[in-house]
Amino acid sequence: MAAALSVPDHRLGRVLVRRGLQAVGVALAVSAVCFWVVQRLPGDAAYRIAAGRYGYDLVDAEAAASVRAELGLDRPAWQQLGDWLLQLVQLDLGRSLVTSQPVAEELAYYLTGTLQLAAAALVVAVVVGAGLGVLAARRPGGVVDRFTTAYVASVRALPPFLLGLLLVLLLSAQLGLLPAVSSGGPRALVLPALTLGVGLSGLVATVTRSAVVEVAASEQVRFARTKGLAERRVQARHVARNAAVTIVPYLGVQAVVLVEGVVVVESLFSWQGLGHALVHAVFWRDVPMLQATALVLALLVVAVNTVVDLVGLWLDPRPRALEGVR
Repeated sequence: MAAALSVPDHRLGRVLVRRGLQAVGVALAVSAVCFWVVQRLPGDAAYRIAAGRYGYDLVDAEAAASVRAELGLDRPAWQQLGDWLLQLVQLDLGRSLVTSQPVAEELAYYLTGTLQLAAAALVVAVVVGAGLGVLAARRPGGVVDRFTTAYVASVRALPPFLLGLLLVLLLSAQLGLLPAVSSGGPRALVLPALTLGVGLSGLVATVTRSAVVEVAASEQVRFARTKGLAERRVQARHVARNAAVTIVPYLGVQAVVLVEGVVVVESLFSWQGLGHALVHAVFWRDVPMLQATALVLALLVVAVNTVVDLVGLWLDPRPRALEGVR
């Protein structure tokens, strides 16, 4: 019994170590790639940064030269990247080249907006997608199943920016129910969350339907019904839990899609989040802000997948049982 109870701790440790090493690798890779991309962008970075500070009308060659000397942009690229990595090891994200504010403070503000949007979008995706998937799985080939198939095909065919524009035209321009751009308050969150959530819900519905149909046809579910268990208990204890073993890891995969959609949707609706900050950092050549924003987005994916791994360990009893037998 003691050996069986100690197994989850070992598996938990392996998951945390693996994801921790992945986070370190992601941090190094994202920092290097972002720096390389900014170095390859056309135009004078010092001039663009000066324009972000003072405005294009007040920028000349002298102002650009002053910014270049102040920020050390004339140093070799490897020295600039080395300084950033050294600061990163010390948990210092530096200061914005445009606003001169600490990057960590600006990221804290934008991160709050992104987490609010991502959480709302996931709720929409799970409620709509999983709900349709479960209903469709009850009667494969039925009316709800055919409707779900058509719904999935429709939302998968629409890129996020086009889906967002259609929702703006319908709910804002035509019906006047919601603001078209971010204006603060809960109502401003609805359109961006619907755009992201509806886009994700199609694939969630497909995976949920397949998982529920497969589990419902399994031997263990038929045996549970043979024992005379109530259908509600069969669905909750056997079908839902075992289907979740397939569905939950898939939600972790969708974290990458969610991050990609955040960049597009936040820009479309002027939502103050990491995607919005990333676009502006690229435009103004704000290298510290760009690297830190991309780093946080990448680490969010790692964090979500870590949570998914831990939930998967809790949901799936089979590895524990095998370890206990040994």
